[in-house]
Amino acid sequence: MARPSSTSQDITKLLHACANGERGAFDRLMPLVYDDLRAIAHNRLSRERADHTLNTTGIVHEAYIRLVPQAEATWRDRGHFFAVSSKVIRDLLVDHARERKAAKRGGGAIHLPLTDALNGQEPRTIDLLALDEALAGLGEMDPRLEQVVECRFFGGLSMEETAAAIGASLRTAEREWRRARAYLYQALS
Repeated sequence: MARPSSTSQDITKLLHACANGERGAFDRLMPLVYDDLRAIAHNRLSRERADHTLNTTGIVHEAYIRLVPQAEATWRDRGHFFAVSSKVIRDLLVDHARERKAAKRGGGAIHLPLTDALNGQEPRTIDLLALDEALAGLGEMDPRLEQVVECRFFGGLSMEETAAAIGASLRTAEREWRRARAYLYQALS
């Protein structure tokens, strides 16, 4: 997802323009981040069940709709924007899973492969709703750990991008990622 620094600087400038209420800044921003948002959505969907009804484009467009009201948010930089986008994508997938489960009146769990296995073992599938519940518990304990998981798992951000998004050193972000995975492994076991 890494881009040349000039593009990252352009993104950051547009994010600041959005925060300052500059008309049209968000619309100029979207073409610069669209491919990255598609990559995040594609990454997430590749871990979903085969018969998933959402598609990459649908997720990106729905994320856009949910991001528009936040267009004047104070985004610090590209990393922070993608951290917020990761949260939006998480919420989209969880909302979709809840709707599907409600439609089935408590039908089967929505399974999602966790490729960055919580315990370092082979990938496995987990229930997205259970993961969301565990993340909510993690967020109550430590909101920043929840944000690390959103960036890494839902946003597909690298450790470097995650560190930038949460405003921490790479070493701290790696340590918090390990803590978050340990908590989630315990909560989901």
